[in-house]
Amino acid sequence: MRASNTSGYSLVETMFVCALAATLTGIAVPQFLTSLDDYRAAGAARYLTARLQQLRMEAVMRSTDVAVQFTQTAQGFTFREYVDGNGNGVRTLDIRRGVDRPVGAAEQLPDLFPGVDFGTLPGLPAVEGGPPPGNDPIKLGVNNILSFSSGGTSSSGSLYIKGRRAQYVIRVFGETGKVRVLRFIAATNRWNQL
Repeated sequence: MRASNTSGYSLVETMFVCALAATLTGIAVPQFLTSLDDYRAAGAARYLTARLQQLRMEAVMRSTDVAVQFTQTAQGFTFREYVDGNGNGVRTLDIRRGVDRPVGAAEQLPDLFPGVDFGTLPGLPAVEGGPPPGNDPIKLGVNNILSFSSGGTSSSGSLYIKGRRAQYVIRVFGETGKVRVLRFIAATNRWNQL
């Protein structure tokens, strides 16, 4: 008689492997979600930075002011680009009257980057010695317009972009029209430049 060949895994071995896989998945999934959130928020900051740099170049090429206006709606903030139509800069009144023409459609960050929008985490510290942002994520003055001139300069301000856990700020420097992105590191309670 021949001995039967028993190959395979015992129930105990199978249960051990399943328990190990569940434990590793439980550890990895929160890290993955945090990384995905940070990746999306960083992508939104880079996207908006590229758009602002493109606007600056467009103002120089057109030899006229070009601006982006941020408008708060019930669904969050939208942003839209405008070109000066009468030589006095992009103004809210001229936008309403149709003198300053829109370029393209209005956009929202959550449509492009799910889970990301303009906003601030609670208790966020000041950036580079300025005042803390509080609850207003768009720091561009009363009309929330960021304008670029034909000389390459711009208005100054900050745009705060928030994911579920990640926080970024885009800083625009008026004299040069340059744009810089910083990331908030919660563990050190500091802003780091990208």
